[in-house]
Amino acid sequence: MLIRREQPADRTEILALIGSAFKSEARDGELPVEVPLTEALFASADYIPELSLVAEATAMGTHAAQAGRLLGHVICTRGWIETQPALGLGPLAVLPEFQKSGVGSALMYAVLGAADAMGEGAVVLLGHRDYYPRFGFRPAGQLGIEPPVPEWEDHFQVRTLREYSPDLRGAFHYSQPFNELS
Repeated sequence: MLIRREQPADRTEILALIGSAFKSEARDGELPVEVPLTEALFASADYIPELSLVAEATAMGTHAAQAGRLLGHVICTRGWIETQPALGLGPLAVLPEFQKSGVGSALMYAVLGAADAMGEGAVVLLGHRDYYPRFGFRPAGQLGIEPPVPEWEDHFQVRTLREYSPDLRGAFHYSQPFNELS
């Protein structure tokens, strides 16, 4: 498996894999909300190409039979803690048949490493409390970072990076496409 930057030519396949990954969470017959969200993130001024990564099956290794196929995708976009830049992570998507095979973990480690190398201070997300702590995420409230929606507090998490400063506190604001979710 190769983790690499997403290319515009990958987008149709990325959107299909996101639709497949989140199909069980969508209402009957409806497209999962993560698909139009990701399309809007790609078009947003807050899109950061270096932090839109795919997992591609290679001819060697566990997923060799699927060589060239995209198995997963993760994206971070610009967000803010008050007026200070931070990153919002998500969606993270892995094809259902490859979930629990290390694809999601590989994407998470790669995007966190890339964000750290770019000099970012913090990555926030809304996600499962049992999954994301393995990557160093913890409740954002412990660091004084507030979710955009108070009801999200139990699942709102932050991962600090080398450039994190303890004065990075206050309300988090996602990229505009997140605010347009219905």
